[in-house]
Amino acid sequence: MSDSPPEARDDFYAQVWRVVARIPRGRVTTYGHIARYLEAPRASRAVGWALKAVAGSDQSVLELPCHRVVNRNGDLSGRRHFITPTAMEERLEAEGIAVSPEARVDLGTHLWDPARPSD
Repeated sequence: MSDSPPEARDDFYAQVWRVVARIPRGRVTTYGHIARYLEAPRASRAVGWALKAVAGSDQSVLELPCHRVVNRNGDLSGRRHFITPTAMEERLEAEGIAVSPEARVDLGTHLWDPARPSD
């Protein structure tokens, strides 16, 4: 995505944000699930960049639940981009999602797939 024109990147970021806004409370999804849903299966990192752009801002608290996006193993890999190092974990736990001492959530229990939103 870095070689894309800025408007293409901005459009992709907006698509990512729309998907993230739909993640239900108490559920998580992965960068890869979002990328595949947007028909860009190799763009997991670009999904991460789109979230990094808002994770530490007030916008993420008010509008985008960026804390609900984890890596393919359930790891809280984006946690360093939040306002504090523990904010992502605290937000997930406030929604009833257990986070292991290794900073991982159980995808078998909490995964939400944007391609199957009713699951």
